[in-house]
Amino acid sequence: MIARIWYGWTAPENAEEYERLLLNEVLPSISQKSGSGYKGHQVLKKTSATEIEFMTIIYFDSIATIKQFVGEDYQTAHIPEPAGKLLSKYNKKVEHYEVKDMNGSIYPK
Repeated sequence: MIARIWYGWTAPENAEEYERLLLNEVLPSISQKSGSGYKGHQVLKKTSATEIEFMTIIYFDSIATIKQFVGEDYQTAHIPEPAGKLLSKYNKKVEHYEVKDMNGSIYPK
């Protein structure tokens, strides 16, 4: 399994709208485009006085599945236009890690 890790930052006044867009539109779209190779995601949020940082970790069964939704240049960040307008900055490249161990789910459904 591959973990695709990316960071983006918003101004505090844009954080709520960005989070809504990410959770209700962006991530479901990625899941749909990736089919059964999409294995889930985590969204982490860190608040400071001047900005809000979002870290997304999206799990896929392989690099081939990632390429299915972003194309051959899979290391470049995929930022839909509406989301990009809400971000003050973001990583242009995405990190990919092979998941070696994942012990259950700690997030209640």
